[in-house]
Amino acid sequence: MAINVSTGLCFNKPSTITSSSSPVFHRRPPLTVFATASAAPPPSSPPTIQIVGGKNASWYGNVDTSSSNAIGGYEDEYDWADLETDLYHWTKTLRPVQWYPGHIAKTERELKEQLKLMDVVIEVRDARIPMSTSHPQMDAWLGNRNRILVLNREDMISSADRNAWADYYGRQGIKVVFSNGKLGMGSMKLGRLAKSVAAEVNIKRKARGLLPRAVRAGIVGYPNVGKSSLINRLLKRRMCPAAPRPGVTRVLKWVRFGSDLELLDSPGIIPMRMSDQSAAIKLAICDDIGEKSYNYTDVAGVLVQMLTKLPSANKNVLWERYKIDTDGRCGKTFVHKLAIQLFNGDDHQAAFRVLSDFRKGRLGNMALERPPVQSRVE
Repeated sequence: MAINVSTGLCFNKPSTITSSSSPVFHRRPPLTVFATASAAPPPSSPPTIQIVGGKNASWYGNVDTSSSNAIGGYEDEYDWADLETDLYHWTKTLRPVQWYPGHIAKTERELKEQLKLMDVVIEVRDARIPMSTSHPQMDAWLGNRNRILVLNREDMISSADRNAWADYYGRQGIKVVFSNGKLGMGSMKLGRLAKSVAAEVNIKRKARGLLPRAVRAGIVGYPNVGKSSLINRLLKRRMCPAAPRPGVTRVLKWVRFGSDLELLDSPGIIPMRMSDQSAAIKLAICDDIGEKSYNYTDVAGVLVQMLTKLPSANKNVLWERYKIDTDGRCGKTFVHKLAIQLFNGDDHQAAFRVLSDFRKGRLGNMALERPPVQSRVE
């Protein structure tokens, strides 16, 4: 059975090939992922987040590639690992997604200087794609500095997604807060946690005969993950500009939260070059990267195929929403059908509708990633 990857968006289910002249397609070998901490570290060594193995190929769930039935049982055994494999191939031939506005380079330099003044760093990620919104250099920048991880947009993922990520980070001793920046859920807990984590600052100052001062907390993360909205909720007033698009915050700004906590709002920071295009496509789907960096039809086509394959998604959600059949083989074909039905053949408008519906939760609440399996090399 032929496999068409010329567009990066079409494929048929793999089957056993018996003809010697036919091409044979193999799955990529699984990536072994290690977590650097399996238990909570002692109080004197603040927890940091460091997942060895990188993001060039993220694997989720277990897959038995040694089994002779690995291909024959593909559809029944489809899991998060299979999704990442398919996503790698779907994005392989698309136009690369790259976005690095000039203000980000300046922000990065300034942020590194401000980090020296911070007592605690609050890293905000998108709960739908926690791995893809993890900056690869963040660990190196922060070192042993106290850190709190915030997974924002909790309302846009399922309870199963939330529990999976809570368990994953909890087993590493990482302090995690789930939040909803729009409604303010989790903001008060975050404020209390930031003060408690950095309480040792004033204990040390008192021991040296110095007066206490406000704890300095920096809020960092990718564009449009909800950093400014979170600060506004903490302060209970609009102190930082916020909008549902990346690139709104362009300068670093300190704001005071009560008498004992100062917060630094920073523009979103991303790597200068995105080598992992699977992660880049997820950033585009979730609107965490500038829209000029990607083709709407390509990205919507990938999303359509993901929705037909996500282990936790409602497989009929596209039919229920648009009344258009899809077999999961070509996302662009689905987008074109929607364009003919609703937008006089305008594929761009149809793609925008699909992406907008996902971003607003109209296609269901679901994460596009699950935690990597912590395995061990024998």
